[in-house]
Amino acid sequence: MTATPPAAGAAGAPNVLADRIASIRGELTAVGRPDVRIIGVSKTFPVSAIEQAHAAGLADFGESYAQEFLAKVPEMDHTALRWHFIGGLQRNKVRKIAPYVDLWHSVDRSSLVGEIANRAPGAHVLLQVDIFGEEQKGGCAPRDVEGLLGEAIERGLVVDGLMAMAPYGDPEAARPGFRTLNTMADELHLVERSMGMSGDYLVAASEGATMVRIGSAIFGDRAGDRAKAPGSHLE
Repeated sequence: MTATPPAAGAAGAPNVLADRIASIRGELTAVGRPDVRIIGVSKTFPVSAIEQAHAAGLADFGESYAQEFLAKVPEMDHTALRWHFIGGLQRNKVRKIAPYVDLWHSVDRSSLVGEIANRAPGAHVLLQVDIFGEEQKGGCAPRDVEGLLGEAIERGLVVDGLMAMAPYGDPEAARPGFRTLNTMADELHLVERSMGMSGDYLVAASEGATMVRIGSAIFGDRAGDRAKAPGSHLE
């Protein structure tokens, strides 16, 4: 059960993006998950593409690079959008982007918890878990999640749920990891599960995702995407 990727290319006319978003929503509905929130991963794409996707009904957008994010925000009415910061984050970038982030997805260590608590008191966060054993992608070890959760709550952050990034490859190979993250969120009484990207969002949705982070399936290929294997978990 995998999504059909769009034709290669950058974001096009508004009706192209609208058709892609409608198709994704239709597929989620077909697997019984019309409630899943679609986050348009807009990193590397211009403000015009975000505006087109927003006009097509998308309200949530994900950025990964602080400098790029800060360059886009002044050009837009950011209050009309919900911004998700989904990339690995250095502590020294938190202060600059804190006024604009609605949900921080990649909180994975004590120092980051402290910095966000200091710069954005009461912020909503997700704890990133290295459920697939890929340390280079970030995420705390599963054994450390409960401790980090307690620390975040103690520092006044609102922990909405958990987040994970699957490895590149066969989407079905990610299913056990998605299932594990879903179970972990249940055990910790957390509502949100941010998991699944352009290549595997239907698998993630079927295993309990409440948010899917989709870039190329909405906006088209980024530079370098064509070098990755078909069916890989591109955002």
